[in-house]
Amino acid sequence: MEQNIIGRHKEKQLFKDIYESVVPEFVAVYGRRRIGKTFLIKEYFESNFAFYITGMLDGSKQEQLRNFNKALNEYSDACYPLANNWLDAFDQLKHLLESSKQQKLIVFIDELPWLDTPKSNFLRSLDYFWNSWGSTCNRLKLIVCGSATTWMLNKLIGDKGGLHNRINHQICLQPFTLGETETFLKSKNIIWNRHQILECYMVFGGVPFYLSLLDGRLPFATNVDNLFFSASGQLRNEFTFLFRSLFIDSQKYRKVVELLAKKGQGMTRQDIKNALKMSDGGELTTILENLRMCSFIKKYSSFGKKERDFIYQLTDLFSLFYLKFVDGNVSQDEHCWQNYYDSHSYTAWTGYAFEQVCLLHINQIKQKLGIGGVSTNVNSWQVQAKTLDDGTKQEGAQIDLVIDRADSIIDLCEMKYSNAQFSVTEVYANHIINRREIFRNTTKTNKALHTIFVTTYGLKRNAYSSVAQNEVTAEDLFG
Repeated sequence: MEQNIIGRHKEKQLFKDIYESVVPEFVAVYGRRRIGKTFLIKEYFESNFAFYITGMLDGSKQEQLRNFNKALNEYSDACYPLANNWLDAFDQLKHLLESSKQQKLIVFIDELPWLDTPKSNFLRSLDYFWNSWGSTCNRLKLIVCGSATTWMLNKLIGDKGGLHNRINHQICLQPFTLGETETFLKSKNIIWNRHQILECYMVFGGVPFYLSLLDGRLPFATNVDNLFFSASGQLRNEFTFLFRSLFIDSQKYRKVVELLAKKGQGMTRQDIKNALKMSDGGELTTILENLRMCSFIKKYSSFGKKERDFIYQLTDLFSLFYLKFVDGNVSQDEHCWQNYYDSHSYTAWTGYAFEQVCLLHINQIKQKLGIGGVSTNVNSWQVQAKTLDDGTKQEGAQIDLVIDRADSIIDLCEMKYSNAQFSVTEVYANHIINRREIFRNTTKTNKALHTIFVTTYGLKRNAYSSVAQNEVTAEDLFG
């Protein structure tokens, strides 16, 4: 039921519009494994389908056809014979739908890519079904769903044949925000404070299935140990399954993600190509775009630079955690995570993961700053150390979040994770001031430069905290 759905406001409105429309609708829903695609569709429509089927992972053509036939007969009083091919199978589906007395014909085909086995002509048959009949049936609302993003984007949505431009709507389902994660946990009777929820988000991201595995009776650290580091941990091998389910050539995608996990500042496409010794064709561009579409990476323009200098940065929190602490960990210690606390690795991870949480909540940061309605460009910026014309040396500098505002202000954001209020020292204040001037001199901007601190608990007031023109706390990210 709709009231069981956390967040997903845009998607629910789109489904409402689709249901109420008086024309045929063809909707494609995709997104990473475990993100809640099937749950959303079933809950919203209350499983009130004229036909529903889910593909079988690694099933043969005959197995998929038998599965399709079984589903047909579950929705019909007639007994449809087993079709030998997809063209006949879709013709049977057409007959089933034509005989239905339902006012709206909601057809849901889940894990569509799994049905497209080699040499099965599945996609061509779907194409014929839609173009010859479906697109003329005003009652029909065809919703297809899949985790295999490369297939959904390249073969279905990006089809150059009969299905070209036939998809009326496409939905890329995103992870929960921090606020939605808090609501979800409360719905599971998991009552944690916001700092605990923030740390939870830094490990699992906003992936509903991962969050559903948490046990509110146990401390958070024990949950992490149970899920990742125990011999029977449910997420111990999830990373491999995640990439296999999303991408056809999963090893190449994984190599890109593993590389970016080691480069916190991000990399350009050229840097990635050189590091992985890839050819100069379009394959890497496709991989990066698919990873971006699945919310694994973000693509930023570096302030003041051209498009070819786009920075790609790994922002998927689950992948960051897994590659940092789980991948290659052969320890038999089932309390591994609890023992990481206060270690250098833990401190480094929290700092970087918190930065990624901030980058995933730009809208909340803008709302706190009172610029929610102001047009902005979000960038990163970095400059290498160099010797100036007058012989003096300029140190290198980097800012991971630059908000370039249309009201002639640029916000230079400093993101800091701590377990208490963050204290700005004299040395650090001078560093911030010096970096701001390097930014001004390098970019030649005439805009006002504001330093913004984004911290877990805010700034501790002292003689140097005035270096910040404004501040945002973790509490604000839940908005």
